[in-house]
Amino acid sequence: MPPLLTRRTRQRIAADAALLAVALAFAVPLVWLILASVDDGAGLRVQVPEKPTPGNFSAVMNEEITFRPMLNSLLLCGAATALTMVCAALAAYPLSRFRSRFSRPYLLTVLFTTCLPITAVMVPVYGLFVRIDLIDTVYGTALFMATAQLPFAIWLMKNFMDGVPTVLEEAAWTDGASRLQALVRVILPLMGPGVAVVAIYSFIMLWGNFFVPFMLLLSPDQLPASVSIFTFFGNYDQVAYGQLAAFSILYSTPVILLYTLISRRLGGGFALGGAVKG
Repeated sequence: MPPLLTRRTRQRIAADAALLAVALAFAVPLVWLILASVDDGAGLRVQVPEKPTPGNFSAVMNEEITFRPMLNSLLLCGAATALTMVCAALAAYPLSRFRSRFSRPYLLTVLFTTCLPITAVMVPVYGLFVRIDLIDTVYGTALFMATAQLPFAIWLMKNFMDGVPTVLEEAAWTDGASRLQALVRVILPLMGPGVAVVAIYSFIMLWGNFFVPFMLLLSPDQLPASVSIFTFFGNYDQVAYGQLAAFSILYSTPVILLYTLISRRLGGGFALGGAVKG
């Protein structure tokens, strides 16, 4: 008679089964996305198409549905990400380098603002944008999106900046560099992986933002891809699932490419090596 499984083995099997169930829960929608994108008669069921066809991609790859909204998304999210990174670096520097009794309350306030739902402030923001004539403007929307993303970016940037030794910055001061020059030429290059993490996270969060551009942008030719996805939802619950899947794959491509391009820096670590020796 074979020996019974030990308690540790049973726990490991249960943990593996739970992880497998979670993996399947994430894998099934991705499998549906890929299969539906090459199926003219795609529905909500996960099924292998009888005759795979690129017709869904051909239907959505035009200026009105894909190219213009994708360009709008790149401009909007790229500008918001760049503004977020600049402001986050400038705000994180004094929080990381100067000690004050107000630093901790300020950081806790920043962390609290990340938990504030965006819907709670959209009504007054909409009214403000109407008054100052920023409604239906790409730069105004990018400014607000960067502002909404800034608190968490500051928190991340400050934590990464804490890992850079201050002696390197002091050496730059000795050579005649100002604080801003030391930040740009010494600190930020050394915390390259951290900057990459903050940039990728900010861009991904901005790229998937639907509510803000939906409220602040009114002209159809200025809408980003996250809003123009409504194109595939018709009346009476009629949804072009195949075209929606094809568009979703195209919509995810810039984020995947961005992560692929910066992934090498993510694993590089802080190149401090022998910088503090001697």
